[in-house]
Amino acid sequence: MYEKVGSKWVLKRVSPAVTGKSGLSFTKKEGDGATPTGMYLIGDMFGFAAKPAGVKSKYTVTNKFHYWVDDSLSKDYNKWIYYRGNPATRWKSFERLNHSLYKHAIIIRYNEKPIVKNAGSAIFIHRWRSSSTPTAGCIALSESHLTVLMKWLDPAKKPKIVIGTSDSIKDVLKNQ
Repeated sequence: MYEKVGSKWVLKRVSPAVTGKSGLSFTKKEGDGATPTGMYLIGDMFGFAAKPAGVKSKYTVTNKFHYWVDDSLSKDYNKWIYYRGNPATRWKSFERLNHSLYKHAIIIRYNEKPIVKNAGSAIFIHRWRSSSTPTAGCIALSESHLTVLMKWLDPAKKPKIVIGTSDSIKDVLKNQ
C-alpha cells in the first residue's frame, strides 16, 4: 500500500496477495482466469458480514439476492444486480455476492464507463482460500490484511489500485 506524499509515493504497508490462476493479463477476457493489469479506481465495499468498525467506504451487507453479472451477452454485464427471481433464467453466468470468500470485499472499478463486452467482470479484492491458492481473476488477501486495507482506504482521497509487473507498475506510478 502506497500513499502519495507531496510528489513521492511512500510505502505504508506490504501485504502478501494472490492473483488469478492464469496470472496477470494486459488483455483481459471474460473467463480467462487472469487478473487485469492497469490502474483502477477503488469502489464500494460489500460482504455477507457486518461492516467492520472503522471502514469509511460505502458498504453493503449482501444476501442471496445480490449478484454480479458476468454474462457478456446480457445488458446487465459487469453490473451489480439485486434480483429476487431465478438468476439461471435471466443470465447464463453470474456471481453470487454472498459467496463464502466475500465475507468482506472491495470492488475494483474495472471495465466500466464504458463497459466492454467480454473484457472481464467482477474483479474484487477479497479474502483468500490460502496464501498459495489463486483466484478466478480477483486479488485475494488474508482476512486480517483485507480488514486493514478496508479501514485504511479513504473514499474522499479517491484511492486507486495499480496491478501489474514491477516494470509496468513503475511506469504507471512515474506518470502519476
